[in-house]
Amino acid sequence: MRTVIFDLDGTLADTSGDLLAAANHCFRQMGLGDVLTHPSDAGIALRGGRMMLTHGLKRAEQFDVATVDEFYPVLLEAYRDAIDHHTVLYPGAMEAVEALKTAGYGVGICTNKPEALAEQLMQSLGVRDAFASLIGADTLPVRKPDPEPLFEAARRAGGDPAKTILIGDSDTDRNTSAAAGVPSILVTFGPSGEDMAALTPEGLLNDFADLPAMVAQLIG
Repeated sequence: MRTVIFDLDGTLADTSGDLLAAANHCFRQMGLGDVLTHPSDAGIALRGGRMMLTHGLKRAEQFDVATVDEFYPVLLEAYRDAIDHHTVLYPGAMEAVEALKTAGYGVGICTNKPEALAEQLMQSLGVRDAFASLIGADTLPVRKPDPEPLFEAARRAGGDPAKTILIGDSDTDRNTSAAAGVPSILVTFGPSGEDMAALTPEGLLNDFADLPAMVAQLIG
């Protein structure tokens, strides 16, 4: 079976508001106040918890690796407790997923969000059952851009890893597909959308309505 594997943050859903809130929870505990703002720091949020802590501490001229390590678990707990207050699926995302499934593709998720948090979020959004697989940052000993999580997401979705395509929003996703020897489509509607063309993916997606036809063109 051919498979279409999606990144989560910044691809299927805009999770930046809840991620930034969790980071600011940490900065308030440090006595720094709300260091990061939405939407101007949305792109930082979608690069993960450690990146948010690092960027915020550098902005506040308080950066220290030990502080990042200390507060990363605090951030994860805060995020877990308020994971869906601001998060929204991108328009047309689930319609595209259903169209792909109807066309015979297996559909799964490969994210660098911890698996338990990804599962919690997809359940909370009511769409977990639409995806045949979900691989998180800690599901395997390696994470993206290593290609193995992508391969495993394809296998668990019932597919052939060599006949898959990755839909993402970052250089990490582009590098993952390149390492896997499969095509990628990068979305242009996320916070870093204007930077996607420079990564030379096989496709650029402006609207989820166009995805099924793009996938058919690239992997048949």
